[in-house]
Amino acid sequence: MDFVVLTIFPDMCRPFWEYGIARRAIEQKNITVEAVDIRDFAHDRHKTTDDRPYGGGCGMVMKPEPLAGAIRAAEERWPAAKKVLLTPQGRLFDQQMAESFTREEGLILVCGRYEGIDERICRDFVDYEVSLGDFVLTGGELGALMIIDAVTRLLPGVLGGENSAACDSFAEGLLEHAHYTRPHEFEGESVPEVLLSGNHGEIEQWRLEGSLVRTFLKRRDLLRKKQLTAREIDLLKKWRRELESIIHAQTVCDTDPLSGGQ
Repeated sequence: MDFVVLTIFPDMCRPFWEYGIARRAIEQKNITVEAVDIRDFAHDRHKTTDDRPYGGGCGMVMKPEPLAGAIRAAEERWPAAKKVLLTPQGRLFDQQMAESFTREEGLILVCGRYEGIDERICRDFVDYEVSLGDFVLTGGELGALMIIDAVTRLLPGVLGGENSAACDSFAEGLLEHAHYTRPHEFEGESVPEVLLSGNHGEIEQWRLEGSLVRTFLKRRDLLRKKQLTAREIDLLKKWRRELESIIHAQTVCDTDPLSGGQ
């Protein structure tokens, strides 16, 4: 898969793919990556890529001509790649979008700066507008690198383990269960005994329950959106019965002792 980052700061991106998963994926030829300098497509002697906004206002806006030139040049080299603009007004990037991007031949990631980019580029030159969340960054470069990382690790063969990506948080709509490694005891806290039992069925059950509990406590919104399996529904029903039992016991204990339990 091909990744192309269009940016006015290409040197900011290049160190990212010299390490970890990205570097390994490049060496194994799972992906190619390139950073293209938008300034190379500005034709004035100062290589200007921004100007004041029409109508007044604070900040500067990225000019359409250099962006259009960079996008068209990228399209020529990678004609099958989809063009993705990093922008706060885009659709929120999530694991499902990352998975959908793995089915593309490539991504051209357009990084804005300043107050934004000329609207004519948004309307006519990109396939997707994508946001990393409801916060503002100085530019789209960090978001582009996050997308490259999230998509790359889902490509076959990149992580090594066949099911590594499938077990990640969000892969099945749940947060991932807790993890433990050596030593067996750390500062007075031991590894849960079930993980030492060798009983794979019990370990799987413990992990599923842990995922459900974590998701309920930390990201309840994910449970509301997820299509629960029959096994997950059975677990939630079991917990509901146990909670109702606890609540009922508390109700009985709360009766006024002076009233004789009436």
